[in-house]
Amino acid sequence: MMAGRKEPGRIRAGILAVAVHLVFLGLLVFGVSWQSREPAPVVAELWSRLPAPPPPRPVLRSEPKPAPEPAPEPKPKPESKPEPRVEPKPAKADIELKAKQQKEAKRKEELKRREEERREEAKRKEQEKARQLQEQKELQARLQAEEELIRQQRRAAEEAARQQAVAAVRVEADYIGRITAKVKQYLNRQPCLQLGNPEALYEVRLMPTGQLLVDLRLKKSSGNAQCDQAIERAILRAQPLPLPPDPALFDRFRELELKFRPNE
Repeated sequence: MMAGRKEPGRIRAGILAVAVHLVFLGLLVFGVSWQSREPAPVVAELWSRLPAPPPPRPVLRSEPKPAPEPAPEPKPKPESKPEPRVEPKPAKADIELKAKQQKEAKRKEELKRREEERREEAKRKEQEKARQLQEQKELQARLQAEEELIRQQRRAAEEAARQQAVAAVRVEADYIGRITAKVKQYLNRQPCLQLGNPEALYEVRLMPTGQLLVDLRLKKSSGNAQCDQAIERAILRAQPLPLPPDPALFDRFRELELKFRPNE
């Protein structure tokens, strides 16, 4: 840079600095002159009493304004009759298209109706099948319950019959022992003593009263006719033979085989 060339912003800065100083000087002069003025004197007016208030102003009534004249009613306009609308005649193609559309709509409606009927029929068949299945299950359960009841009743009856048979056998053995004991009360053992321990078997048929229905039948001899006759006489003397009081048990005593061992 050359030493003799001036900077371009220095002149503008000097002008601005001079203008600022002039404005500051003017403000100082104006402020001093404004503060050196004397204030204006204050004047007060004294009253011995207050003046009377002014009279009220009369209220002026405004006259009523005349009513405005009614506006004339507009004259009705004559009604214009609408011209009759002439419907355009449909073309033949439009008629055929409309008929085809109606036919197609009816066909779709018929297909929809048949589909609904088919669904209803399938639903009804399914319900009927479910109902029949439920009835079969209930019937099977009822049959099983009845069969189980029958089995229980049969088992109970068999058990009762078994117990009754056991009781009848016991009763039969008991009363056969009683019959044998009663016959021995009337038995003369003297003809049988020399035989050791003989055994004689007699078949008897009894009446419900305990009396003999027919004559005695010897099925097995003791080996001595006199001993057999002594046993037979004792049976006849022991009538009526003891029987159980239950008439249902008499069939077991209608025909009896009585064994006698006179020496026991």
